Amino acid sequence: MNPVTRYRGVALLALVGLFISLYLLLYHLGFYGVLACGSGSCDVVQASRYADFLGIPVPAWGVAWYGAVVALSLVQQARGDAEGLLARLLDLAALGGLAFSIYLTAIELFVLHAVCRWCVVSAVLAVGIFLLVAPWTGIRAASRRSSIA
Repeated sequence: MNPVTRYRGVALLALVGLFISLYLLLYHLGFYGVLACGSGSCDVVQASRYADFLGIPVPAWGVAWYGAVVALSLVQQARGDAEGLLARLLDLAALGGLAFSIYLTAIELFVLHAVCRWCVVSAVLAVGIFLLVAPWTGIRAASRRSSIA
């Protein structure tokens, strides 16, 4: 898969995540009385003490992260390459988002014993972004360096 297609996919996944995070943030801030969750335990998760991280609502972190990933992926898509500082920043963002999603999922499963469907979708999006970004750019860059040497 060429870099432009991958970054287009990353931008699409991150845009979906941005909308989900924005919806959860608006709920967290009191703009919605009932969170549309279906059979999940979204209210339990959103009302827990873990709904804030470093004093900032977790969905706000999601809005910032997904927004940054959208921006970086669109710039990378326009550039059409998978190397350079912005590509490395996107790699780090993908890894950081994956790690944060794993942490939050562990809190849901092992501490709260409640699962928010929106959070699960966000975690799946973070995994998808990581799979599209991090491994392929690192492998491609390493293979180019080894062929040059």
